[in-house]
Amino acid sequence: MALTTAAQSRSSFDLKSASLPVVAVLLKTTDAAQFVADLAERVADAPGFFDNDPVLIDLAPVREAEAPIDFAAIAAALRQHNTLPVAVRGGSPAQMDAARAAGLAAAPDAPPARAEAPTPVQEVVREVIREVEVEVVREVPMPGPGTVVVDKPLRSGQQVYARGADLVVMAVVSFGAEVIADGNIHVYAPLRGRAIAGARGNTEARIFSTCLEPQLVSIAGIYRTTETELPAEVRGKPAQVRLEGEKLLIEPLA
Repeated sequence: MALTTAAQSRSSFDLKSASLPVVAVLLKTTDAAQFVADLAERVADAPGFFDNDPVLIDLAPVREAEAPIDFAAIAAALRQHNTLPVAVRGGSPAQMDAARAAGLAAAPDAPPARAEAPTPVQEVVREVIREVEVEVVREVPMPGPGTVVVDKPLRSGQQVYARGADLVVMAVVSFGAEVIADGNIHVYAPLRGRAIAGARGNTEARIFSTCLEPQLVSIAGIYRTTETELPAEVRGKPAQVRLEGEKLLIEPLA
């Protein structure tokens, strides 16, 4: 009987690896009180930005700091704003020990970016040798990012994440839906939900839509919500969103 019960217990679940999108919080100060105040101010601009998103706290910017970090206070503030802090990475041994003591898991450091397989293209270079013009053809590697294509409407509550790729959506992104990409986002339909491009910090990423009326747009962590009304020349029209420094620029598409 004991063997039968144990067998049933082992068959009641399976263990599999899983890959889930998380929000990375790059901690730039060891002052927990300052972090709590800045977080409250930023979330006040977009009260619905977080939706119980799991959070990874990246300690790389403060790794060399000697001051201790109050991880309990930081985690409590994140939970207060509808996030689920689960792990830390990039800290010193002492910081990682303190984070574990506060109930946070230790995540591996981010791996270096992996180069995509190069796609050779032709480049014509003109060189002058003894007053004779010669055309030399060289092969120049040009990396091409992957692309995820979605051809069905996204309803409220649905989310699509193009990890390490661009995202192309051929149908409406409804209010309450969310599209995320590590690269660019193209929506060839009304964009009414949340669009987050450059999710892993790619400041060159852009957002394109044939009908821009979003709930929120974000590039590399810099975001803008509908609480700030879009100008008439881009609202509901073909437009692009790009980053210049730390400022989002929203421009009409010709």
